[in-house]
Amino acid sequence: MEHLAILFFATFSAALMGVVPPGLINMTAAKVSLTKGKANGILFATGASTTVVAQAYVAVLISKYLYNNPFVIDILLKIALVVFGFFAVYFFIVARKNKEKKFKEVDVSKRGSFLKGMLLALVNLLPIPYFCGLNAAWKVSGWIKFQLWDVLTFIIAAGAGTFAMLYMYVVYFDKLQAKSDRFSRYSDYVLSVLMLILVIITFIRIFYGE
Repeated sequence: MEHLAILFFATFSAALMGVVPPGLINMTAAKVSLTKGKANGILFATGASTTVVAQAYVAVLISKYLYNNPFVIDILLKIALVVFGFFAVYFFIVARKNKEKKFKEVDVSKRGSFLKGMLLALVNLLPIPYFCGLNAAWKVSGWIKFQLWDVLTFIIAAGAGTFAMLYMYVVYFDKLQAKSDRFSRYSDYVLSVLMLILVIITFIRIFYGE
């Protein structure tokens, strides 16, 4: 059971950090909270997190299929290396930009906040390769074994981490708005370093693992 606790904490943290940079989903959640009330903002965040749970499960299925074929294990690790490398460079470039970020506003009515959160998150497909990479890294680390409780822990942690950060945007965005530029820049640097650490770990597993 100890590995489940590690799996939950690692996945929760990675999912939470993945939603830190201001983007369409979290900014829309904040907008819903400011215009329609915090209750609707939380419903929107819950809907988006539900979609993330489904996306995390799809990522598990993809990773499981690849991992069950021994000849593609090395390919899976290299995919993880590329994914983490891409995100490390992406977040670093975003952090280096000093221009104010502008986001497309999405009109969200009071009704159907939960459903619209699900649908808006469904448009964003980046969580699938992100969670595929995490799944591969956790697998070679022995934190996930593709068993029922492991899979449930992984996808629940992914959804919970996403919801936790969206909840912060819903509840605290009005207080953070004045510092959003600096918050965004430094959070992007943190994410870039996190992805770089995962790149190093995966690289070691590929070339120096057993």
